Amino acid sequence: MLAQVESSALLGVNAYPVKVEVYISNGLPQFHVVGLPDAAVQESRERVRAAIRNSGYYFPAQRITVNLAPADTRKEGPAFDLPIALGILAATGQIVHKDSGETVVVGELSLEGAVNPVSGVLPIALHARQTGKKRVIVPARNRREATVVGEVAVYPVDNLAQVVGYFNHPETPPPSLETEDPALSLEPSYPVDFADVKGQEHVKRALEVAAAGGHNLIMVGPPGSGKTMLARRLPTILPALTLEEALDVTKIYSVSGSLPAQSALITARPFRSPHHTISDAGLVGGGSVPRPGEVSLAHHGVLFLDEMPEFRRDALEVMRQPIEDGSVTIARVSATLTYPAQFMLVSAMNPCPCGFFGDPLRQCACAPQQIHRYLQKVSGPLLDRIDIHIEVPRLKQEELLRPLQGEGSQAIRQRIEAARRRQAKRFQAGRLHCNARMTERHLHECCPLSEEVKGLLRAAINQLNLSARAYDRILKVSRTIADLEGTEQIGLAHVAEAVQYRSLDRKFWG
Repeated sequence: MLAQVESSALLGVNAYPVKVEVYISNGLPQFHVVGLPDAAVQESRERVRAAIRNSGYYFPAQRITVNLAPADTRKEGPAFDLPIALGILAATGQIVHKDSGETVVVGELSLEGAVNPVSGVLPIALHARQTGKKRVIVPARNRREATVVGEVAVYPVDNLAQVVGYFNHPETPPPSLETEDPALSLEPSYPVDFADVKGQEHVKRALEVAAAGGHNLIMVGPPGSGKTMLARRLPTILPALTLEEALDVTKIYSVSGSLPAQSALITARPFRSPHHTISDAGLVGGGSVPRPGEVSLAHHGVLFLDEMPEFRRDALEVMRQPIEDGSVTIARVSATLTYPAQFMLVSAMNPCPCGFFGDPLRQCACAPQQIHRYLQKVSGPLLDRIDIHIEVPRLKQEELLRPLQGEGSQAIRQRIEAARRRQAKRFQAGRLHCNARMTERHLHECCPLSEEVKGLLRAAINQLNLSARAYDRILKVSRTIADLEGTEQIGLAHVAEAVQYRSLDRKFWG
């Protein structure tokens, strides 16, 4: 007796098809699962046996062999419980309808036969749609992320008996689900606003430029100057996620098991702020079973590193490749996975261990050697990949006592969205979303420079001893400043402002 059930598994952030083949033959009662299953899949034997019996169905006292094809790819997680159980019921004739391979089934079973939620339902549903499947059977608590996909019928189930009913009565329509229209809910709301910030107008301007072009930024200043407060308001001025970006982000959260319960879609740009004790694997991803790290969870959003020198140096250095490439590759013996990681790196740090080096009101208590060692925790190659360096000084007394009168996030976001629209029009032939991702070819085509501007750049290169990478990043920031002004030609003022954002590293790092 042979039965086959279509299922799906995850490889990175994408799904691939898995055919669950169940063969029942005469012999001593045995239950084998083959096809490179991990421990969680092997343990499904006991969950499936108990679930079938506790749901009132017959479990055969025969030799059962379950094959998960393709057999050369390692299978992980409990999502195969439900298709294995259905395969056994089909092989023993307890499921009458023979499905023609048009249904994809995933789900974890409890011992009493309930269907528990699993990770990665969104990419599985997307893959089902791409491969022309007609329906997907998913745990009821995963239904909202499955219905986002559309064009494929979603059958949310609470228990094994419900699934058997669907297979025995294929004419039964799927339960009525409210239509998930993610485009209607992509405008997030935030509890904070830039109008709450007193002073620091030059820092707000730098954050506006960074948000308009997707540029990396570092803030240096004494404790209490507002670095963290400003960084946490950055998402409020970022343009709303497009539907394509929202699906990309939600796939990562779904795969990592971080999608909030009953959520259909991640609608706000991610803002990730890991603690400085985080490991390399936690930051960029990895582990014995590779999972997305913070750089991938911040995809299309912001990765904020507060007190940057307190992070382990090797953890910071592994970010150099994701910052440059927009993706992170994790190589293991069993597989090599690539996760997307296009994020804005925003970091904050003190100028010295005590935090008051250069402060006009408080004297620094650090020795020169201590300051040097502290600053060197942020390496030159990493600093070179940060487009904008800005100093955040202590607020003056009159600024603290002044009533709130700053510009709100909505007004700033409108200017940024206008700049992003210009960039989208400029890059419509490619897959770029912002100026920070421009390549050498794009710089040549999109950043025309007059002789006067070239002269200013030559002087900046000589005086600041800029690297080729720093020069490219000055051009990208200049292009963004011009876009904020609504001009196609990059002028002297645009380049001068961009060069100013590269001068701070010479003050502290020499």
